[in-house]
Formats: sequence, structure tokens, C-alpha cells
Amino acid sequence: MPWFRRDKESSPSKGDELKERTVKTEGLFAKCPQCTQTLFRKELEENLQVCPKCQFHFKLDPYRRLELLFDNGQYNEFDKQLASTDPLSFVDNKRYSDRLKSAPISTGTLDAVINAEGRIGGHQVFAAAMVFDFIGGSMGSVVGEKITRLIERAIDQKSAVITISCSSGARMMEGALSLMQMAKISAALARLDDDALPFISVLTHPTTGGVSASFAMLGDLNIAEPGAQIGFAGPRVIEQTIRQKLPEGFQSAESLLEHGMLDAIVCRRELRDYIINALNFMVGHKKNSAA
Repeated sequence: MPWFRRDKESSPSKGDELKERTVKTEGLFAKCPQCTQTLFRKELEENLQVCPKCQFHFKLDPYRRLELLFDNGQYNEFDKQLASTDPLSFVDNKRYSDRLKSAPISTGTLDAVINAEGRIGGHQVFAAAMVFDFIGGSMGSVVGEKITRLIERAIDQKSAVITISCSSGARMMEGALSLMQMAKISAALARLDDDALPFISVLTHPTTGGVSASFAMLGDLNIAEPGAQIGFAGPRVIEQTIRQKLPEGFQSAESLLEHGMLDAIVCRRELRDYIINALNFMVGHKKNSAA
């Protein structure tokens, strides 16, 4: 047998070659859902998950959001040991208890909000970032308790509060217990207001249901990311209720700003600087603020 003749069994098939090419490029690209451009994931990450072509804002990990806000990306997380129970033994197409077991594995958190404390522009700030991947970022008893504790700590330490909302609303698996959290957090925010301490609410896509109907829209300053869907009931439910076609852009951040329900729409890349300027105005300028 000539030395230059390859054994057919050892030669790669076309299927193997195609698989190898696929593996080498897998995960390197992302497609923008708005402008349909194909983007390098590395370039997208460097641009804070904002499409450089059309400025579409992709979803961002809540830990990354906090890192981008706090000085030098440093903050302390607290109350992370709190976890939900299943008080109603709720079952839909899946047991609620099973959801509570699987969600922490995929998200790394015990519930749908992260409490953090640190400095932003030199100002001490208590911030809460919602985790949409935890049962749609829904607000149950633990979310309400954690945000209330966050506000109470801010009152004790005379500090500002920032919430970053990304939620499908109140968690139906806990029934009236989840609805009670709307009033609970709102009452804590009233005490924060009595002490003349600032509350900045950042609304991202999507912010709906009981979250938008309570603390997300109660900020002294309400800021949204471009293109975020913000509302209570979904457009399809509203159309079925009123039997009318909704206007284009209904429930978009741009529409809410036009109708006076938001104070500003701020690109993610500019959000930290915008919040620092707001804090400087609300509580006074810090000379030794971090870069």
C-alpha cells in the first residue's frame, strides 16, 4: 500500500468538517433583534450589551449592572440568605416548590432581587437589582422583604436608594401575599421620603405588573433604558379588554416619557454619570468621589 494513500476510515467526513467549523464559531456572534445585524459577542460585551448599530439594549446580568454602577465595581451584597417558601402549595403546569429548587441553580441567587451597598460617585447608596431569570423577576414575599430591608437600612444610615427593575410583576404563586408587598415597599418609601432621602428608580425591559404599579414608578427620579417596555397589563390583554387596537409604541419608554410618566431615558453607557449628577444635586457634591 503506497504511503501517500489515506485510509478511508481515518479521513474526516463532510459531516465532521461541518461540525468542527460550527464548534469553532459557536458563541462568537449574536444577532440584534431590532436591526438584525450580526455582532461579535466580544464587541457587544465591550459596549455593555448595547448594539453599536442601532443602540438596542440587550438584557444585562444584574450583578454586572451593579458592578457598572458602583465605584470601582465594588459593593457588598446583603440579605442574600433569604429564600421563598411555598405557603399555598401552588401548582400550575409545574409545582412552585420545584421552581424554587431549580431557579437558584440557573441564576445563582435564592430569589429575584439582589441587595447591595456601596458608593456611587462617593455617595453611600443602597441598591436593589432584580433578577429576571428567577421566575420572570416576579415579586413575592422575599423580594418585598428584601427591598423593604434595603430601604430601612438606607433610612438608618441616611443614604440614597436605587432600584433597578426588570420584572413580570407580582408572583401569582404566592397569591395575596405577593400583592401585599406592593403596599409594604410603598410604605417604606414613604418613610424614606419623610427623611428627605433620595430614591432613584431605573426601569429596564420589561418592567410590568405589580412592580410598575408600585415602587418602580415612585422614584423621585424615574429613569428608563431606551426601548424598555413599561406598563401594567400586557398589550394583548388590554386590546382584548377594550376591543381596540393600541397605537404603535404603546408602553414603550419613549411613549411614557412623551406622556410625562418618566423623567428621562438614558443609554446604559451614560447611566452611571447621569445618576452621579443626580445624587450630587440631591444630596450635595462629594469632592473625593471615585472615578
